[in-house]
Amino acid sequence: MPKVVVRNFACSIDGFGAGLHQTQSEPFGKNASQIMDWFKSTRTFKSMIGGEGGSTGLDDSYAARAFEGVGASIMGRNMFSPLRGPWENEDWKGWWGDNPPFKHPVFVLTHHPRPTLEFGNGTSFHFVDGSPERVLEQAQAAAGDQDVKVNGGTATVRAFWKARLIDELHLVMAPVFVGEGERLLGGVEGYEVAGFEASEAAVHYRIVKKG
Repeated sequence: MPKVVVRNFACSIDGFGAGLHQTQSEPFGKNASQIMDWFKSTRTFKSMIGGEGGSTGLDDSYAARAFEGVGASIMGRNMFSPLRGPWENEDWKGWWGDNPPFKHPVFVLTHHPRPTLEFGNGTSFHFVDGSPERVLEQAQAAAGDQDVKVNGGTATVRAFWKARLIDELHLVMAPVFVGEGERLLGGVEGYEVAGFEASEAAVHYRIVKKG
């Protein structure tokens, strides 16, 4: 049966999934890009940006499974863009340029809809407004018999998590402090840790819904 999943979502040990003051040059906000250091060293990430080499251990095995079995995904506007308010310039196509890694329909949560963006590799960005439940229905219809992945950012993951819409969450705890920003942890009930593994760079937790 298809699931609603979160994969490769990183968090600092003081509970933050993003820092303050997101900009185009700092998509994770101030002092927070370090939570993704475990990912940036993997072979999967190197190949995504057209590079070579990279680690092939535990971290890479998780990174490589990010979109496995996923037919559609959901993200918050701030994961798509650092821009706020009405779209003054629709030339922005996302942080990933002309070759986004998703290769499936992506539903971007925003109060300011804009025309769908489509790419040659199968990625399409659909800009939608609505409750987590309503947007999930749209994503599940697009995904068919495959999983729906909630990509982020932090507020989006928390909204779906607190609403108990997520079946399984892969949380990566990075051994760093962010200090302030968007807090991921706390205030979520009805879940349990099903297992964890540690590399030299991070601890990978598998969190599942109870019952």
